[in-house]
Amino acid sequence: MNVERPGADRLLEMTGALAELLTDTVDGGASVGFLAPLDRAAAVAWWPERCEAVAAGRLAVWTAWEEPGRVLGTVSLALPDKPNSAHRAELVKLMVHRAARGKGLARRLLTVAEEAAAGQGITLLHLDTETGSPAEHLYRTSGWTEAGAIPDYAADPGGVLRPTTIYYKRLPVTPRQGRGEPRDRGPGGGALESGRAGTER
Repeated sequence: MNVERPGADRLLEMTGALAELLTDTVDGGASVGFLAPLDRAAAVAWWPERCEAVAAGRLAVWTAWEEPGRVLGTVSLALPDKPNSAHRAELVKLMVHRAARGKGLARRLLTVAEEAAAGQGITLLHLDTETGSPAEHLYRTSGWTEAGAIPDYAADPGGVLRPTTIYYKRLPVTPRQGRGEPRDRGPGGGALESGRAGTER
């Protein structure tokens, strides 16, 4: 399984495959911000804005694929644009195609994002996920700490309001990056470099 962090242009080329992943995720019942059924056109239209955020350095996206043209998983880090929050990032849109579940891909993507963040001096990650969802087991067994729950936070794909649970994870300070020091920033304030992240066998 190939895992890479594409740049904005490469990500735009993958829009069709990413749209298919998004629709499959929503159809599978995962709460990722959309109601079912998700129209393919709407799924395709959602990704270009993510590409713009990648180009501006506000978002880092990783994709997983076995064959060209078919994306089986993705995860992103949303990077704050304020000086007093440069030490943290939000983990968002961890998605795995139903055909690829049960093979450790979600954990692989999570680990890749965590390691990339730590390598760039980010010391705190946070996320929210639907309370009681299978994703909670992944985060709990990957060293994330539950901070609390919010009732009726968002509707699931079926339109029913569900609570969400907030998680966070502290990352180790790398030797070259002391706590509180600003990390190197790319265009638009982003910090993470594009490129191949690794593979899962």
